[in-house]
Amino acid sequence: MIQLTPREIVRELDRYIIGQDAAKRAVAVALRNRYRRAQLPPEIREEVTPKNILMVGPTGVGKTEIARRLAKLVDAPFVKVEATKFTEVGYVGRDVESIVRDLLEASIRLVKEQHTARVRQRAEKNAEERLADLIVKPIKKKTNPLDILLGNKPKEPELAPEEKERLSTRRSDVMEKLHKGEMEHVIVEVEVEETAPRGEIPGTDMNMNDMLGTILPKRTKIRKVEVREARRILIAEEEQNLIDMDSVYTEAIDRAEQHGIVFLDEIDKVAGRGGGNGPDVSREGVQRDILPIVEGSTVNTKYGPVRTDHMLFIAAGAFHVSKVTDLIPELQGRFPVRVDLKPLTREDYKRILTQPENALIRQYQMLLKVDNVSLTFDDSALDVIADYAWQANETAENIGARRLHTLLEMILNDIAFNAGGGDAPEVEVKVDAEYVRNQLSEEIQSKDVKKYIL
Repeated sequence: MIQLTPREIVRELDRYIIGQDAAKRAVAVALRNRYRRAQLPPEIREEVTPKNILMVGPTGVGKTEIARRLAKLVDAPFVKVEATKFTEVGYVGRDVESIVRDLLEASIRLVKEQHTARVRQRAEKNAEERLADLIVKPIKKKTNPLDILLGNKPKEPELAPEEKERLSTRRSDVMEKLHKGEMEHVIVEVEVEETAPRGEIPGTDMNMNDMLGTILPKRTKIRKVEVREARRILIAEEEQNLIDMDSVYTEAIDRAEQHGIVFLDEIDKVAGRGGGNGPDVSREGVQRDILPIVEGSTVNTKYGPVRTDHMLFIAAGAFHVSKVTDLIPELQGRFPVRVDLKPLTREDYKRILTQPENALIRQYQMLLKVDNVSLTFDDSALDVIADYAWQANETAENIGARRLHTLLEMILNDIAFNAGGGDAPEVEVKVDAEYVRNQLSEEIQSKDVKKYIL
């Protein structure tokens, strides 16, 4: 796990997220405390629990992005879930323990990718050996239904010495051509495992394929593909064979327990006490079900028990209608670090357009560059876009920085539609304030009219 100081973490987050310094500092300290805890003696290490964070702020100001970038930064297992998708035990729907199962699946994917990278070279070498064998000696069709049912492979007859010598010489020639890349478009027959769609049992995380996979033999089929595609298939098979999955599962469980980050979004939608009838009846029940997971409990999964004592939970919500105090006291107490995220200003919107490494303007410039359009925005255009985004969020629903996606799509609609073509010349397009106002004039007029309609 990459170890960074809180200042370095904030500096990395600044590359992608504008403003929200208090939230960045809170998550940076929480992350660094994990490293500090790992250096403690074992007897005290178990007693130090993570200080979970509650982010309060309107939509589109960076709550989810902060948590997502944080997990990516340190290569930690991360899962984002909406609290609204869970129901109290006894109702139809997902139970909260599926959060931990989802986190473990994310951890397994992460660890498996790392183990795969270690065996990649060996897998490529083994795949090329198998590829040469397939070209020299194509697969013979299976004819015995019993062999197919039991998954047995029939034994091949012993070859004569002259035949062995001839095949060995041809195989050497094939290997040489494969190394030079001269056989990429040759068609070969590859035996692959049939993949059936995952049939999940409604209301659970159980999968029919997982339940029956150990009973029924794996079904295979013969595919005719080019060498370049066959190489990809065989490398994937070899990687799977070279990886010790038991080791992957053990490491993934440890990674999820010690470094896992769970982002609980829309926590304000399950706030509200006092019971009642109707669709909101299970709100408080969901909070009570979330409580043991956040406090620390053991969840049974198909890979083994997983403890949640040292997972970091980051909850977020707008809390427009409800208040933080509407959450049950026990749950409030499990989120000791509370951060208020500020609404975005005009200047924030302008900076979001250009400053982050994945800035929207840069994305559109690269997209249109594919069709030989060199796109530039002058400073006045950025001012107008930022000003309109701020006004629209103040007068209508406040959707934060997501408003910029809507505006840029409207502004660049004509340019994106007319760009392209095999023989299109390179064109330079400069977007100024007047062009922006012309493209948004219809939207501005419709907003003005809506103010007078009751």
